[in-house]
Amino acid sequence: MNHRPTPADVWLERAQQRLLAGDASRAHTLLVQALAEHPDSGALQFALAGLQRQAGDAVAADAQLEDLLSREPDHLAAALQLARSLRGQGRLLAAGALLRRAFAHAPAEVERRIDAIELLDDGGRQQDAMALCEQAFAAGLDDPRLHVHAAALAAQLGRFEVAREHYETVLARSRHAADWHVPLGLSSLQRYRSTDHPDFARFQHWLERDDLAPYPRSSLLFALGKAFDDVGEIERAADLLREANAIMHSQLRWQRKAWRRGVEMRLGRGPLPDPALAPPAWTPVFIVGMPRAGSTLLAERLARHPQVRHRGELPWLPVLASRVGAASGDAGMVAAMRDAAGSYARQLLQDDTPVGWYVDKQPHNFLHVDLILALFPNARIIHCRREARDNALSLWMQSFHPGSQDFAYDLGDIATVMRDARRMMAHWQARYPHAVRTVDYEALVTEPDACVGSLARWLGLPEATPHTSADTAALSTASLWQARQPVYRSSVERWRRYAPVMPELERLRAD
Repeated sequence: MNHRPTPADVWLERAQQRLLAGDASRAHTLLVQALAEHPDSGALQFALAGLQRQAGDAVAADAQLEDLLSREPDHLAAALQLARSLRGQGRLLAAGALLRRAFAHAPAEVERRIDAIELLDDGGRQQDAMALCEQAFAAGLDDPRLHVHAAALAAQLGRFEVAREHYETVLARSRHAADWHVPLGLSSLQRYRSTDHPDFARFQHWLERDDLAPYPRSSLLFALGKAFDDVGEIERAADLLREANAIMHSQLRWQRKAWRRGVEMRLGRGPLPDPALAPPAWTPVFIVGMPRAGSTLLAERLARHPQVRHRGELPWLPVLASRVGAASGDAGMVAAMRDAAGSYARQLLQDDTPVGWYVDKQPHNFLHVDLILALFPNARIIHCRREARDNALSLWMQSFHPGSQDFAYDLGDIATVMRDARRMMAHWQARYPHAVRTVDYEALVTEPDACVGSLARWLGLPEATPHTSADTAALSTASLWQARQPVYRSSVERWRRYAPVMPELERLRAD
């Protein structure tokens, strides 16, 4: 009597039942048996890869997904899961190539394409993310959400006219433009010269809507405030920005006491245990300090050297610091530190052409300087410092993604973080004088070549001809257009323009 194979979907159901019962081992066995009967079942292979990853066997899971994609190149769920794994390994070049191939086989897919675009954008692969947008447009997809992503990506890549074209498409085809923060995106693409520009009328028209949620309304106010600042109408700009900040401050409720407790804990902490890690063959460079204090300008200038790779604001160090802090005892902490060093190095090095110096410009890494130097004894810390009132005003005038700079919507909170950042950096400077160097924003914008040249010598960079342009590198910063312009001194003592309508700025002389 011939044995009739059990259908693949029955095997899947049985495995799912075992999982629901808490028996992952039996579920794994069932899927292995099922694949012996149905070796070409993508559903079974995808399920087994998920179980293997859940069990901590990422190598086996990735191998399953790679085999699955070799047979089903349009299996987008598998491609996204493998791309996330590659990103965790720092293999972002491979992740970008994988997703571009996968979506070439599924040109009409929108939802997962957006997931892929966001994954690549978050990983610093804006060129690949933009390619996914352009691939979709070439295939006839015209979803306004794709145009929103394309506009933001084009702006990061310095393609401002392309960005405006995509924003204009959204404006013409969707009533959700304000909800998707298109006004804020438009305002970041240029410096306005006159209130005759059509964006002014657009922004003011949208402000009359009574159905805007708080966050879209605040971003619209920030956009219009920036526009009025550009044309020199300071009082009008201040009124709009004050309302925008009040909305965000009420929505986010940043906890000043919790911040202060964290700072005091770090200042009072003794030396970390020595993980006995040898310095790597490359040099990690951390640009830290208050946001809006020149870190983007400095990183962009350093990255013109052919031996420097600018990685943007990597999110990994705070996560790894939390893991180290949660470890038990010195032995557990040393093990966690060794793991953290490997994890962070993979994200910094990635899988592109190796160089000798790598830059992470996450400003709040000033909280973790002791961990940085324990993991990487040859690391260099550059502290960007700016005149307090200029720095506070620049922060207060920006709209940030929730969760990134939630203190920036109240001048009192800004003053607290600014004072604590300087306390922390003075503490680290005293403990690690060989590894920490301060750069003043005012010196950077006044004499950028001399300032960066001095830093290059301190970092040990060899003499080299700089790249003719750094504009091919993507920028993710609160002022995309400004960061691409020549260096001007107009931002020095800018606070004086606002002092007549914001007398509270005068109280921020906390140098």
